[in-house]
Amino acid sequence: MVSLDELVAYLDQELKTDSIPDYPGAMNGLQLANSGQVGRVVAAVDASLPVIEAAAEGGPGLLIVHHGMFWQGPQPVTGAFYRKLKIAMDAGLAIYSSHLPLDIHPELGNNMLLARAIRLQNPEPFFDQKGILIGLRGSWAGTRQDLAETLQAALGGPVHLCPAGPEVISKIGVITGGAGSEVVKVAASGVDSFVTGEGPHWSYPLAEELALNVFYGGHYATETSGVKAIAERIANLYSIPWKFHDHPSGL
Repeated sequence: MVSLDELVAYLDQELKTDSIPDYPGAMNGLQLANSGQVGRVVAAVDASLPVIEAAAEGGPGLLIVHHGMFWQGPQPVTGAFYRKLKIAMDAGLAIYSSHLPLDIHPELGNNMLLARAIRLQNPEPFFDQKGILIGLRGSWAGTRQDLAETLQAALGGPVHLCPAGPEVISKIGVITGGAGSEVVKVAASGVDSFVTGEGPHWSYPLAEELALNVFYGGHYATETSGVKAIAERIANLYSIPWKFHDHPSGL
């Protein structure tokens, strides 16, 4: 068993939780405490009811998620929200959430891990939001089809392509999750291809007008790597078991 306070202190420091701005509903950091001891770590993308039900099995632990419990803002403790809290508290399951801090971590972040998986060369931070750079931009040599196949292998699922840019790719921007709505700003950054998770319908025809290749890999699929990496890091540092609970949305 490991002290919850010790694990939280490590996560806050490693992820720079207190210094990276985020959406109000993210509430990065410890969202639910337990009695103070952790014997295992579970990683998942979302703190949804099915995830918490599954993670609660196995005794006191720490659930690390990318999307926490408070995206909808203040809400009454009733219905599914009540059940999530009760199940977690009865099981001694603490919950820690990390959104943008985990996206942009230079080693364990969703962006960096995806960039490595597709062999992006010389990745550098780009795309300013809230005063921080939330994406990675780098060089890449190959065709659109090459990149589509590489992404599908990395993500383990289909990739939807808007083939509006050059057939031979040289500069890619990567922002995991739901950044498809930012095609105008991404195109203006000088990349010819954009890898993200999802976007609204209008992002596709707009990308066509901007002559930008867009690879939609799925919001969920592009954001599984970070929670796995930080959970594995903690497990190795503190000699406790960890696992990933896969609960895909298909989006």
